[in-house]
Amino acid sequence: MKLFYAPGACSMASHIVLHEIGKPFEIEKVSTKTKVTENGGDFWAINPKGAVPALQLDGGEVLTEGPAILQYVADSNGATELSPPTGTLARARVQEMLSFVGSELHKSFIPLFQPGKTDAEKDATREALQKKFAWLESLLADGRAYLTGPTFTVADAYAFVVTNWSNLTGVSLDALPKLKDYMARVAARPSVQATMKAEGLI
Repeated sequence: MKLFYAPGACSMASHIVLHEIGKPFEIEKVSTKTKVTENGGDFWAINPKGAVPALQLDGGEVLTEGPAILQYVADSNGATELSPPTGTLARARVQEMLSFVGSELHKSFIPLFQPGKTDAEKDATREALQKKFAWLESLLADGRAYLTGPTFTVADAYAFVVTNWSNLTGVSLDALPKLKDYMARVAARPSVQATMKAEGLI
């Protein structure tokens, strides 16, 4: 398998889960501006949507969209700790978190990365994000180690990457000690450390 990624982008979650699985895989960096891969390829030809991540399977097929890739990688490798069996409440809880991160957190950060937004618009975005992060804080208040319980799942990989964007956009987590502890706990995982090193982030 080959993962097409951009450093620190949402593709980092797929990169983390591939490391969690522990099987061989390749990575190839993509310029999000030029849509050219590290080896000079046209990324539009790989993913006509032009977005990372894209996972090229051993048979040549390409899978896109982060949550789909996360679940496919875990499911196809029998990693039920990362993605619980279909039909269970545990599986639904992981999908619930994937949906929250994708629709409520990931998309909410977009204005902070777009040029031309006013300070007032950015402040309003940060305020809205603080409320969403406060919900995660309340979720972690019962002492759970990860978002859906005691076990790290694909939802945690995605949540970690998106929440980490707060460091780049002026969204403070100082009033959210449980979330800060959670971020430190996830960051310390060998899979996350390996991913950050491979992507040149540490």
